[in-house]
Amino acid sequence: MSKFPEDGAFQRPFPERIVIVTDAWLPQTNGVVRTLTATCEMLRDWGHTVDVISPDQFLSVPCPTYPEIRLALPRPGAVAGRISDLSPDAVHIATEGPLGLAARNFCVAVDFPFTTAYHTQFPEYLARRTPFSAQTFWRYITWFHRPAERIMVATESIRAQLRKNGLTNLHHWGRGVDLSCFTPDAVAPREFADLPHPIQLYVGRVSVEKNLEAFLANPYPGSKVVVGDGPARAALEAAFPDAHFLGRKTGRDLAGCYAGADVFVFPSKTDTFGLVMIEALACGTPVAAYPVAGPIDIVTEATGALSDQLERAIAAAVFSNGKDCVKHGSSFGWETATGQFLSGLVATNEDLVPVG
Repeated sequence: MSKFPEDGAFQRPFPERIVIVTDAWLPQTNGVVRTLTATCEMLRDWGHTVDVISPDQFLSVPCPTYPEIRLALPRPGAVAGRISDLSPDAVHIATEGPLGLAARNFCVAVDFPFTTAYHTQFPEYLARRTPFSAQTFWRYITWFHRPAERIMVATESIRAQLRKNGLTNLHHWGRGVDLSCFTPDAVAPREFADLPHPIQLYVGRVSVEKNLEAFLANPYPGSKVVVGDGPARAALEAAFPDAHFLGRKTGRDLAGCYAGADVFVFPSKTDTFGLVMIEALACGTPVAAYPVAGPIDIVTEATGALSDQLERAIAAAVFSNGKDCVKHGSSFGWETATGQFLSGLVATNEDLVPVG
């Protein structure tokens, strides 16, 4: 019998063997991968068998404009065969890429129930990189997710957006933070020692869709620090020589960056959640952001500020109380989030067999 935290709201049986299909996986470092790895780890701790079908198991090529992501090139029937061999009680498709598409088509073909998740604002992301509108890509997103028994979403604003595009079979799956790592007593990096305050911090991928220019060009005084890497780093370093680029950080080193900053700035307008925001809050650092999906679901009046003018959000956020930030950030636990994921899965006793 699978283990699960006591909760009277969950009475039905849960799947023992779970297959998760994802195009985003290690060694990538982003919110989707952190969410999936943390979820898998907790599910296994609770006694479930979790198998992940990911790009590292297939021939793959770098994704255009996003080389850290490897696009899998599975042979026809390869994903279907793996799912069948694993004989899962539940299938969850985490992404809309080649592996997710192959798994979706297989499950639809054999009438096996499955769930999906909407992690990334791909329509808006792709609209910034192509001549096509976001609505063009929404047609694919809607087609992809419509057959799912449930679509897992992290925030109410994304839920509303999916409803607007005709997707209504939605299930809440929140996010968590490692509270043993991200704490306000983490030691700030030595690079912070001589920086003028307020120290304004960005953490994440350094790329066009993250809207970093808006952060680096904002006129609010102090120091601007970027933690992370990506294809836009060289150009941004050249364009903003006064900014401090520290590269990729993880674990307590990353926590120290959060804790040592005066404000965390989240300039993205294309994220569905923004895991880095709750990591910053857990370290006692307020958040400044635009009033868009993600920030409007996370940032409160006590823990930061939102504004269409980023410098105004920063100016207000720096006066937030660190203790309020820690309290709010600490409310996002992986145990609760994983319970939500588990309760959204659709278990079945049916046997999976390949098509044809």
